[in-house]
Amino acid sequence: MEETNKVVVFQVGNEEYAIPIRFVVSIEKMEGVTPIPHLPAYVNGIFNVRGELIPVIDFERVLYNQSIQVKESTKIIVLQTDELLIGVVVSDTKEIINIPEGVIKQLGLIAYKKTTYFTGIANLNSRIITLIDPTQMVQSLEGIREIQEYMKEQKTT
Repeated sequence: MEETNKVVVFQVGNEEYAIPIRFVVSIEKMEGVTPIPHLPAYVNGIFNVRGELIPVIDFERVLYNQSIQVKESTKIIVLQTDELLIGVVVSDTKEIINIPEGVIKQLGLIAYKKTTYFTGIANLNSRIITLIDPTQMVQSLEGIREIQEYMKEQKTT
């Protein structure tokens, strides 16, 4: 039996991306994000998910250096990475699918320092889906250590 990867497919800009389902805690509506001043530009603020405050990252800002245009379809994907619980703002969530291991191709750009979190490309019936490792993505963000420390302090107070 061919190994598959169960992923959540979502859209940022005009492109489709996927994160392994094992990292996904929930998918929430884009509401209730509290802006916090002096955070990096890619952080929209903090968000309360079942009593837990988590930082919210604008994934369009991370990928394309522009703010996401919030619409009815805009969602926050709550992820549990090795480092911390985090919300990622995406244009839309599409579906949960199984991607067979055989259709995943390694990306030449993986070696590029700024995209170490791209783990491969899936070519599915004329769809190109870029696979993302959220733990690597979080580690690549400038200023994330300070945000992690702040969130730990909030838990202990």
